[in-house]
Amino acid sequence: MATSAAVKEDEPATRFAKDQLRSIIERIERLEEEKKTISDDIRDVYAESKGNGFDVKALRAIIRLRKQDPDERVEQETILETYMQALGMI
Repeated sequence: MATSAAVKEDEPATRFAKDQLRSIIERIERLEEEKKTISDDIRDVYAESKGNGFDVKALRAIIRLRKQDPDERVEQETILETYMQALGMI
């Protein structure tokens, strides 16, 4: 019976750990919900841009390029151009 009493009355450190874990989980769940909302908003903006005649694939490419470091982007473009020349594509 002493074991069941110990389970009902957690040690302060154990109680703190449980509360901390619950807090972490709840924060992650809240952030996941915010992430879903933001993803939905981004999807809506792409749909709106498509409705206005913009090419969504091109917009996504520009977004991806703008995230890159400028030097890294130049390096990748140079490599791509070299490969395309080697294949007779340009």
